[in-house]
Amino acid sequence: MLKGIDPLLSPDLLKLLAEMGHDDAVVLADANFTAMSLGAGKPVLRLPGIGMVRTVQAVASVLPLAEDVPHPVAYMQVGGTEAGYRSALQRETLAVLAAEGLRDDQAEAVERYAFYERVKKAYAIVVTGELEPWGNFILRKGVLGSSLRV
Repeated sequence: MLKGIDPLLSPDLLKLLAEMGHDDAVVLADANFTAMSLGAGKPVLRLPGIGMVRTVQAVASVLPLAEDVPHPVAYMQVGGTEAGYRSALQRETLAVLAAEGLRDDQAEAVERYAFYERVKKAYAIVVTGELEPWGNFILRKGVLGSSLRV
């Protein structure tokens, strides 16, 4: 155990998040996600039995989101829904990120197959125990630091 570190963040998950560089992306996927085929060659970690909201709480406690892109957060658009629709799980998850400073316009819904293409470019995939379908998110890492000195 480490002081001030969410106990859900295992040594392997902390290592993965620390290894990521600026603008690298991590996929937080539901339990049904095709992680092994889409993540071929990437680190794939599993958090069995842990839901998406809880996972995002833990990850967001240590991962700065990118500020230099319009949408540092993407989520899989629920199939067959109108633009702007968000499931209860998506709303709850985005509320956790909002508490960390994410503005509503910084999260974008991405069609399923376009989402898969983004996953192929991600640094790693974390498969949660989330059982609700369409419960997949991509978070882009930002930087920590102070303003440039002049």
